[in-house]
Amino acid sequence: MKGNASMKITIKEIAELAGVSVTTVSQILNNKGSRFSEQTRKKVLSIVEEYHYKPDFFAANLINRHSKTIGMIVPDVTDFFFSKIIEGVESYLNPLGYMIILCNSRHDKEQEIRYLNELSHRSVDGILLATPNQLSPEQSLESDFYRDRPIVLIDRGLNERDWGQLLVEEYAGAQEVVRMLVNNGHRHIGMLKENEGYYQLSERVNAYRQVVFEYQLPFNESYISTGDLTIAGGYKAAKELLKNEQITAVFCGNDEMAIGCYQAIYESGRKIPDDISVVGFDGLEVSQYMVPPLTTVFQPSFEIGFSAAKFLVDAINFPSQRIPNKIFQTKLIIRESVKKKVEA
Repeated sequence: MKGNASMKITIKEIAELAGVSVTTVSQILNNKGSRFSEQTRKKVLSIVEEYHYKPDFFAANLINRHSKTIGMIVPDVTDFFFSKIIEGVESYLNPLGYMIILCNSRHDKEQEIRYLNELSHRSVDGILLATPNQLSPEQSLESDFYRDRPIVLIDRGLNERDWGQLLVEEYAGAQEVVRMLVNNGHRHIGMLKENEGYYQLSERVNAYRQVVFEYQLPFNESYISTGDLTIAGGYKAAKELLKNEQITAVFCGNDEMAIGCYQAIYESGRKIPDDISVVGFDGLEVSQYMVPPLTTVFQPSFEIGFSAAKFLVDAINFPSQRIPNKIFQTKLIIRESVKKKVEA
């Protein structure tokens, strides 16, 4: 048999060739072989490579009823925030041998429901659902819809439950960045927020309003402009906001909107931060490469995805255990997009 790489080899035959047990081979292939020597691992993996061994997931599925496949639905795969969440999910799942079926709902509730139905018929072991929507009654977490597989929601706590909540302290983070603008002498502070029906960032808006109230800052509804949570959305919303020439600082609902806001300010002939200060929210990697680098609130989107995947795998392997909650802290990152406002 040796040298005939075209033959389909079994784990039992790999074990015989390597002179180890079937359990040893299985653990090494499942990345659980840390207790074995490097020599043993290399021996097993070289045989695996020589014979192009691939685990037969279909056969394994018949035995353990696990397909090693996870369904994931996100509202927008092009959104930098969700890209980072997906990266975190993959980072946890890939070493465990899981594949992801990724679905893009485009913020459409009906499309989300269709994907959930499709995934439920494709033998996925579990579902990660990032949703801006309230689940419909037939899809509530207590319904029969999910009885055959666990689900973990990434929904900013929109759907009430006392387990499996992945919550970011957005309110505190948004308060901190707006207070920082006030402490730098800004009183006329505008905000770019998301359109109604988009992924809801109400905590950020509420925090902004609270700081405006707390410091009794000048305010009218023209100080808030709405748009999609995208670069183009931020650009359009900023064009509208900048009609109010009293505004000296802008709190953008997310970093993507801030990129669009930068362009609108540039086109208006003003400079950041000399004429107007800008802050964002998310702490995207791109924010440090903006000109000037953006002051923003970092939220750990990669860790949110990583934790969501861990919660789901734990729920698959230990179905009787309750899925825990987890709270993530934010961090204010001070860069060069804010200037102290000196009253004339």
